[in-house]
Amino acid sequence: MNETFDVVVVGGGPSGATAAHDLARAGRSVLLLDRAGRIKPCGGAIPPRLIRDFDIPQHLLVARITSARMVAPSDKEVDMPIDPGGYVGMVDREEFDEFLRERAAGAGAVRATGTFEALARDPDGIAVVEYLGNGDAPQRVRTKLVIGADGARSKVGKQSVPGAEKVKCVFAYHEIVEAPAGQAPKYDGDRCDVYYQGKHSPDFYSWIFPHGAKVSIGTGSAQKGFSLRGSVAELRKATGFDRVRTIRREGAPIPLKPLKRWDNGRDVILAGDAAGVVAPASGEGIYYAMLGGQLAAEAAGEFCRTGDVRALAGARRRFMKQHGRVFWILGIMQYFWYSSDKRREKFVKICEDKDVQRLTWQSYMNKELVRRDPMAHVRIFFKDLAHLFGLARTDAPRAADRGANAT
Repeated sequence: MNETFDVVVVGGGPSGATAAHDLARAGRSVLLLDRAGRIKPCGGAIPPRLIRDFDIPQHLLVARITSARMVAPSDKEVDMPIDPGGYVGMVDREEFDEFLRERAAGAGAVRATGTFEALARDPDGIAVVEYLGNGDAPQRVRTKLVIGADGARSKVGKQSVPGAEKVKCVFAYHEIVEAPAGQAPKYDGDRCDVYYQGKHSPDFYSWIFPHGAKVSIGTGSAQKGFSLRGSVAELRKATGFDRVRTIRREGAPIPLKPLKRWDNGRDVILAGDAAGVVAPASGEGIYYAMLGGQLAAEAAGEFCRTGDVRALAGARRRFMKQHGRVFWILGIMQYFWYSSDKRREKFVKICEDKDVQRLTWQSYMNKELVRRDPMAHVRIFFKDLAHLFGLARTDAPRAADRGANAT
């Protein structure tokens, strides 16, 4: 007879591992199913709130970022320092994800390595998860509930949740390389560099993010036919990273916005990228994935306790109540500011403003809109209008200045 679990979690990234951990700690029988050798392309940034809320040990932080550099199409650079004492943690997903999976196992979750194939049901209506493990024969386990945390192209979602097959994505690609030893003179191991340049991404951005002894260099785009590998190669050449060793290359789709529905009204709920919870404009996903996993676990626990399928919809409702407004604002930002190099230039210019820098970092690090200091919002609003209507100078550097800055 097939083994039976309260919950089967498909996908062992931050969202799935968090859901499995919380459910197992609450006393539920949980199977955590994950593919072997999977590492998602990711800049690896985690804000202080994630470190606090999810009890992340300091030894997993491979770097502590104290500033960001925004690079405009003209090569104009704007530095955005974090207030003294503040930092953004950087993690290596290979180590970070495995820590989360091991923590789930330590709480009592059963780990299994394999690839999800199908969701079926026994004659009594109980869900049956079919997956391919080490052998040729499919493995089958019964479960009251399935949490699909298997990425933006979720097989669980496509088979079970209406609309999941229509998710729009940005395709991300990065290369993990050795940290330079003098070959990239403008590189700073305490700073994230973000490139808002159409030549490197026509509708998103490119990045150089420190990972201690390693560096993530990547880009993203939803434009079909755009060469992500070619873009990263050009960025590496322009910044001196073409002379350092490449450790690995990774690519994956990143969803653009949350799905309108995360559950099937019966016995499946989605979480993380499978639910579309990656922040527009920034592409940030780790915090939102882990929060989504936490909320999915709460909904799953309530469902297992009461049998009421209405509990499943609670995860999306609570997530959108907390972060829906932020996602809406970031979506508008991406649509407008990333649409042309002329607008990107103005966007980077706006980032010079100290009010913008302060409120941006406070919102990012604490994961909530900053409602204090209303006059700062008023000042930003009128400055934005000035840029939109061409009343503020972009002050793009002259060609001679750009040449000097590039050396």
